[in-house]
Amino acid sequence: MENAKSLTTMKIAIGSTNPTKTRAVEIVLRALYSDLEIIALNVPSGVSAQPIGDAETRRGAHNRARTVLQMTDAEWGFGLEGGVIQTEFGLMTNAWCVIVARDGRVGVGGSANMLLPDIVAQRVLQDGRELGEAMDEYANTQDVKRGQGAIGILTRGLLNRQGAYEYIVKLALARMMW
Repeated sequence: MENAKSLTTMKIAIGSTNPTKTRAVEIVLRALYSDLEIIALNVPSGVSAQPIGDAETRRGAHNRARTVLQMTDAEWGFGLEGGVIQTEFGLMTNAWCVIVARDGRVGVGGSANMLLPDIVAQRVLQDGRELGEAMDEYANTQDVKRGQGAIGILTRGLLNRQGAYEYIVKLALARMMW
């Protein structure tokens, strides 16, 4: 992507003010556009505070992207949403990025699945906590979701939440590049 820089100006909006999400989008887009204007607004996801399942998590990302695009004059609206999915192995993380363009195109990228410790899964599923809160308790720290994320803690820094979000932003952009 480093060689893909364009001289055009791009104005985008991100449906979150979480610095992990906004930095991920900015880093990826700055590799493509030499003149980039970014608007970050805290918009509702329209889904539960802790989305469960790919469909709900994708819907939250899509809702954020559409809402922030409607609220601004940006060319693209970005929505990023993290959630959890139940699998045969246990509870896993998931994350989705949806990009909505003014011309009607939609880009979607997702992944970042990682098995969570049983105690964290219990706190999310049985106690009703958000993953970030459960990870704060597990790791005896604060505000995991605005920093390294569960992925950063559980991989001991091999990958962090921002890196995982950069990956799914790139996947969502594939559709926008056609």
